[in-house]
Amino acid sequence: MNEFKKFLIRGNVLEIAVGLIMATYFGAIVKSFVNDILMPPIGILLGGIDFSEFKLVLQAAGPEEGAAEVAIAYGLFINTIITFVIVAFAIFMVVKTYNKIKERVEKKEAEAPAAPPAPSKEEELLTEIRDLLKK
Repeated sequence: MNEFKKFLIRGNVLEIAVGLIMATYFGAIVKSFVNDILMPPIGILLGGIDFSEFKLVLQAAGPEEGAAEVAIAYGLFINTIITFVIVAFAIFMVVKTYNKIKERVEKKEAEAPAAPPAPSKEEELLTEIRDLLKK
């Protein structure tokens, strides 16, 4: 139980929650970008095609009440694949940028001059003797 409390206190849970929320809304933004901005011009270039309407009808809607159409909506699947590719590329770019920044920081830390080593006990003793002789 103590280990769990330490985990909560360190802030990892909060960081994970914030990351999850940001990723969820980032995905929603990209989905909207694909469906509402990217696909309409692509559809026009392909002759006025709306990918979201592409489907393979397995059973048409019947005349009786409540008989719904059964179809495989492969157009929506195409939109989802495009959304995934855009999200994956964006995440790749974020990770690539993070790694470059991390590499630069590590390089600067490695290049920074190290603090001079502490004097040995012999040097301290000699310094004390020198100071006493000066007095």
